[in-house]
Amino acid sequence: MDRTNDRQLIRRLQTGDEEAVKELADRYSHRIFQMALRHMKNREDAEEVTQDVLLKVYRKIDKFRGDAALSSWIYRITFNTAMSRLRTHRAERAAEAERDRTRFAKIDETGEAPTPRQPADWSRMPDEELLRRQLREAVASALPQLPEIYRIPVVLRDIEGLSTEEASLRLRVKDQTLKSRLHRGRVMLRKQLEPFTAGLELHRAA
Repeated sequence: MDRTNDRQLIRRLQTGDEEAVKELADRYSHRIFQMALRHMKNREDAEEVTQDVLLKVYRKIDKFRGDAALSSWIYRITFNTAMSRLRTHRAERAAEAERDRTRFAKIDETGEAPTPRQPADWSRMPDEELLRRQLREAVASALPQLPEIYRIPVVLRDIEGLSTEEASLRLRVKDQTLKSRLHRGRVMLRKQLEPFTAGLELHRAA
């Protein structure tokens, strides 16, 4: 009976039936969530995986050939989506750990916290250290607001100092994909920092 219902659901999804989309969620979201939760160990991540999977199923339903049960196909998508998110999380944690390790190593050597790459020349400003600290705080506040897919490339390239090739290898993406995400992340970060940089221009003009 389930296979028959699934075949009917597939046909309705392929014709763009909006009620079928709701039925898909009603029928499978709980099972997708439970499977995702076993891998993610976190309800929030599992909920995001569930939404991602439902969207992927809807978008790819035309590619479903019916070689296996719809449920098996959905669970395979769930597993792949969860594994992809876990890899991204691991890369992000590794980037943060390496950044902290490098930072504290430099503190041990110099007695001062390292300064991230500066978007402006601070050398002629009498309150250089204050502005550097404020910039670090502004960047630290802005970074978490970037979507993960853009934040990690920025961290790897601009904070860890990895090359494009190294960052691409770490994230398992093509160089061009890395560059595209990095550019988008930098644009978003600059926008987040606009209040700070606007204040800086006023200070320098004074």
